[in-house]
Amino acid sequence: MKKKVSDAQIRASRSWEQKNKEKTKIDTYRRTARLFINNHASLEDLEMLKKLIEEKENIL
Repeated sequence: MKKKVSDAQIRASRSWEQKNKEKTKIDTYRRTARLFINNHASLEDLEMLKKLIEEKENIL
């Protein structure tokens, strides 16, 4: 089976992630939140998240 991404590209990606740890972490949180909302959240979960979002918006 042939690889879709070269070893050099993988190394470059890992290097970028090491240099940009905070952005990588935030992007991971964002992906995880979307996955939870789209695939696993109940109506109660969504209501709680709406409330948290409104509170955060008021703070900002």
